[in-house]
Amino acid sequence: MADAPVVGVLALQGAFREHRRRLEQLGAEVREVRLPADLAGLQGLVIPGGESTTIGRLMTDYGLWEPVRALYRRGAALFGTCAGAILLAREVHGAPPQFGEQPGLELMDITVQRNAFGRQRESFQTELQVQGLEQPVPAMFIRAPVIERVGPEVEVLARQDEQVVLARQGRLLAASFHPELTPDPRIHRLFLELLPVAVTNS
Repeated sequence: MADAPVVGVLALQGAFREHRRRLEQLGAEVREVRLPADLAGLQGLVIPGGESTTIGRLMTDYGLWEPVRALYRRGAALFGTCAGAILLAREVHGAPPQFGEQPGLELMDITVQRNAFGRQRESFQTELQVQGLEQPVPAMFIRAPVIERVGPEVEVLARQDEQVVLARQGRLLAASFHPELTPDPRIHRLFLELLPVAVTNS
């Protein structure tokens, strides 16, 4: 497809294959990102769910923090799901003290509380009413964080039990849940709508 958007999926750990499949179903050209060079020319990047401490450690090992921030500054859109939302946040609560401070991109003006919906065995699926969508969206919560605080430029798109679980700030989108694990494509479509026509090279 000549006009297909070019999107990356951070492929260090977690559910990156599921994101790739969904984005390709929606017509995007998808590249798995493991090294800074993989970011060249991307219009957007998905940071998947998984274990935020592990993904953060691997991003440090592969030198990805500043290149991902630079991609955003060049105009790309970023979408973080579950652990990815933690890594987008300006502030994180609940990091295990034995692992030290939770590393993050600190791009989105939100405060996230890790594992706020409980542990793995307390995972659940529900339906969310999302702002701008007529029908509820199925949402899978697995060791999910909540967005405790949103800054003035952040738009709340969905709540679960009064907790913010989907929010947008310009070209940044953060979800506490896993839209890649349910068959509904609308949350990924929301992300694709944030993509710029192109990004600059510097």
